[in-house]
Amino acid sequence: MYTIVSGTNRHGSNTLKVAKEYQRFLKEKGIEANILSLEGRNLLSRDEAFEKMELEIIAPTEKFLFLVPEYNGSYPGILKMLFDNCKSHSIWWNKKALLTGVSTGRAGNVRGMEHFAGVLNYLRITVYPNLLPISVVDKLMDADGNFTDAGTIKVINQQLDHFIDWYQ
Repeated sequence: MYTIVSGTNRHGSNTLKVAKEYQRFLKEKGIEANILSLEGRNLLSRDEAFEKMELEIIAPTEKFLFLVPEYNGSYPGILKMLFDNCKSHSIWWNKKALLTGVSTGRAGNVRGMEHFAGVLNYLRITVYPNLLPISVVDKLMDADGNFTDAGTIKVINQQLDHFIDWYQ
């Protein structure tokens, strides 16, 4: 099972738009992927909705695609809460992860992906080494959230193809 995590709770985020594009690109490759958006989720406590997400989405997923927006030179605290409130960290063990940084700035959250990769490695999640920074994301998409830049579409598809091959 593939799950794309839109790593912010910010309403109307570019990150969720990118997640939907990743889902579309995977579908074109014959792979169905869920999107786990953190928007509107209470990750501060282990309520019934959190436990349901943990049981139905996190535990059965083998391959995660984390789309990580840049927040103050790192990644969002809400994304860290996704891990911190899990009942057992063992539900994350031995899974695979692809990381893509998203920013409206020029660095594509390179630093944040490195910080986040350290957390994932601590949780025994194997991180695919091709971390893809997507800079000036707001200029690479149209008003509907579709990528319009051919170079960006190409590198995303290359990243996905390699991740799929790497996992097998």
